[in-house]
Amino acid sequence: MIVVTGAAGFVGSCLISRLEKAGVKDIVAVDDFSRDDKNLNLKAKNLAVLIDRLHFFHWLDENHQRVDFIFHLGARTDTTEFDVRVFDELNLNYTKEVWRKCTVYSIPLIYASSAATYGGGELGYSDDHDLIEKLKPLNPYGESKNEFDKWMLKQTLIPPFWAGFKFFNVYGPNEYHKGRMASVVMHSFNQIRDTGRVKLFRSHRPDYADGMQLRDFIYVEDVVEVLYEMSLKRPQSGIYNLGTGKARAFLHLAKAVFASLDLEPVIDFVDTPADIRDKYQYFTEAPMEKLRNVGILVPFRSLEEGVKEYVKKYLKAGGYC
Repeated sequence: MIVVTGAAGFVGSCLISRLEKAGVKDIVAVDDFSRDDKNLNLKAKNLAVLIDRLHFFHWLDENHQRVDFIFHLGARTDTTEFDVRVFDELNLNYTKEVWRKCTVYSIPLIYASSAATYGGGELGYSDDHDLIEKLKPLNPYGESKNEFDKWMLKQTLIPPFWAGFKFFNVYGPNEYHKGRMASVVMHSFNQIRDTGRVKLFRSHRPDYADGMQLRDFIYVEDVVEVLYEMSLKRPQSGIYNLGTGKARAFLHLAKAVFASLDLEPVIDFVDTPADIRDKYQYFTEAPMEKLRNVGILVPFRSLEEGVKEYVKKYLKAGGYC
């Protein structure tokens, strides 16, 4: 059996699709299944069992001998939530317990960290373990992910294999439920559909032109391919970046969405909301040498390739992966 937590979410549900394509039959889906809009991500999946996240540890105690691997992707990911207690419960402490169970029961583990741990990027974006204690995330979400990474690296008892992935800016199918936290690709598509225009944040720094703020955008199907290959090869345990290694501008992204719809770009620039302006990242880019050096050589789609596939194959039809 393979367990996927956060199974009804964005990356989790796409990973389940990848596992099913590989012929995996016994997939255990763990999540909070109270939201019908998220559950649509699992509608076409053939799952062995669905387990509420609150009951998962009890289930694992009784069934651990049947579990071959755990992908722990469940988390609260809202970067605009500032109640630290929420992240302590759902991200930090829950993930600690997943780690403990995998250690006790000798279950290999892959878990989701985040590029939000890098904060404003003052220390760069290296996935060297020595950097983790020095990082200063910009919000409680990033802090919760970094606090777990820090705690985990101090543990002497570990699973037989483990890997944490710092996801950069992931976009792609099955993010319909994410609201404000959905990718800029999806927001751009919706704006074009409704108004024929796209709004991008104006730059509030003199060294960046409007729309030229840079992110490492990575297509979700490339992300889950890396996770799947890592679970098979199980090279050196560690924390790894997961982006394309090439930063691109929001302006380029918006133009790619227009191009995918065969439309000329019409772009308006608006002020970055005051509540996030002082915590807004102007540049992220994932150094990918560490992952490549352990033999994970998955090719990544370019921004234009990923956006085109996402728009034409999924967004236009409201489809799911």
